[in-house]
Amino acid sequence: MRQVCGFCDYFVIASGNSLRQTSAIAQAIEEDLAKFNIKALSRVNYYDESGWLVLDYGSVVAHVFYKPKREFYNLERLWSDAKRVRVPKV
Repeated sequence: MRQVCGFCDYFVIASGNSLRQTSAIAQAIEEDLAKFNIKALSRVNYYDESGWLVLDYGSVVAHVFYKPKREFYNLERLWSDAKRVRVPKV
């Protein structure tokens, strides 16, 4: 992302099949990174029903979408000039 925007190096884009799953994914990201003493720069409201949660870690910004919202906003298209880095599914 650094070559197309000045505020981060990477976007991580994930999606869930329900608002509850979206919230759980965001919470898991936050909890797993906290184990390494990595904390988000802002608080996330896990009860937000917008379908889009953003976790800002400075150089990495994680976007967790409810699947229909991800398709609607289509960040991959919006930021298509950025180089894509695929992460293997676990």
